[in-house]
Amino acid sequence: MKYNRAYLPLIIGVAMAVGILIGFYMPHPQTGLYTNFPPSNDKLSRVLDIIESDYVDTVNRNALIEEAIPVMLRKLDPHSVYIPASDLAQANEPLQGNFDGIGVSFNMLTDTVLIISTIPGGPSEKAGIIAGDKIIYVNDSLIAGKNIPDEDVVKMLKGPRGTKVELKIERKGAASLLPFTITRDKIPIYSVDVSYMMSGDVGYIKISNFALTTHDEFKKGLRELKEQGMKKLILDLRGNSGGVMDAATQIADEFLPEGKLIVFTMGKSTPRQDVKATAQGDFETGELVVLIDEWSASASEILAGAVQDNDRGTIIGRRSFGKGLVQEPVMFRDGSGMRLTIARYYTPTGRSIQKPYDEGVDKYYEDLGNRMMHGEFEEADSIRQVDSLKFTTPGGKVVYGGGGIMPDIFIPLDTTGVSDYFLAIRNTGLLYRYAMKYTEDNRETLRKYNDLPALSKWLDAQNLLAKFVAYAGQNGVPANNRQIEISGKVITVQLKAYIARNMIDNKGFYPIWQEIDRTLLDALSYIENN
Repeated sequence: MKYNRAYLPLIIGVAMAVGILIGFYMPHPQTGLYTNFPPSNDKLSRVLDIIESDYVDTVNRNALIEEAIPVMLRKLDPHSVYIPASDLAQANEPLQGNFDGIGVSFNMLTDTVLIISTIPGGPSEKAGIIAGDKIIYVNDSLIAGKNIPDEDVVKMLKGPRGTKVELKIERKGAASLLPFTITRDKIPIYSVDVSYMMSGDVGYIKISNFALTTHDEFKKGLRELKEQGMKKLILDLRGNSGGVMDAATQIADEFLPEGKLIVFTMGKSTPRQDVKATAQGDFETGELVVLIDEWSASASEILAGAVQDNDRGTIIGRRSFGKGLVQEPVMFRDGSGMRLTIARYYTPTGRSIQKPYDEGVDKYYEDLGNRMMHGEFEEADSIRQVDSLKFTTPGGKVVYGGGGIMPDIFIPLDTTGVSDYFLAIRNTGLLYRYAMKYTEDNRETLRKYNDLPALSKWLDAQNLLAKFVAYAGQNGVPANNRQIEISGKVITVQLKAYIARNMIDNKGFYPIWQEIDRTLLDALSYIENN
């Protein structure tokens, strides 16, 4: 029986009965008088029993429970969450660092699944799938031209390891559809987006989230950069919302000498636990810069806080999100799960960087919008610091708790090149769509340029801006020469970066994108001259 949302007030009442210790009152069936049932550990069960037996309509007990649990957790803090059994596997994939599937990246191009790339060594590559192929059928079901949502396509391609999926592929130059049988397998999800040398001795590593595999990925990238002569490192945690805490502390350990405190946690039922650096660090002395922004949260803040509080490196960017709560996973027999906040974490100086959440979840997540409205993204002076939350590092640097990591060097949000024309093409997705179309139309030629310098040079000669402006005009955004002059460089660089990523993945994307990345360029200038 599908749960009727008309019961929501009833569900909230159930949750409130558990979350707030008050007596439960109901009329006695014979006398009509109200009887007081004292609060007890089984009140929720008692309430559900009464609803199930006496409520005017038939209700689904399990549906009530599924709806009530999130309401209860929402009363605790913004990061304690319930995950239904149907969503748990997908929710855990970014943390585990893998999933079962066929190993492709795809995009919906004109309502057809276009393969952008295959995972090296994955099932699709082994079967002979190549970039540029289009999936027309999955297990005899036509999916091309059916307006099937991306998430439904993903569900069709994913499946338990060892199971098979039948595909029919359209390939340029082939007279008919090509059949493929692919056996699903474990597919890695990489949390280190890229590592490359930015200049003579400066390396760059971008981490998008923290998973069980992140430390190993980081070590591999760090080793490769050191082999190329890296002496200084820029670690990019911008947009990284966190993940597995151990991965962050393991990477912090790479930067800190043995015995240095990385982080400690405490909670009502969780005694203080210190995490300290070991003697295993592979980059304890080189110059280090860590980039953060308003979307850097949780594990990202643990890593940035450990670097900052130990005077190990320089934090550059904008104030981080401000999540200082630790969640513990709890599994239930039906396959569902809960992530319950059990402790707060504190940086080495003893500061909690958790921002307030006493006004409720909605206000909590409105904080970033309020910070923007107050001008925090443009001016460091607009950030309100509380003197009572002031701490001092061993090197004498003043740092603050109470709401995120404040960078040592503030870089405002870059609005260079932004115009109404640029916003129109960005908000309609035309930049990305044209880059996909251009890649598909020119794939055979683009394949000839399999290294970034050659590909970049060739793209520079293709007059991409003019071609894109014509395409945008055909798709509802007319040209505006004055605004195109303002935004031309940003548009051209983004087009090049998207096309390069379509052909040679992130090692093509990030080195081109850095041309318009003010924070990264400022960090490069700082570290080169320090």
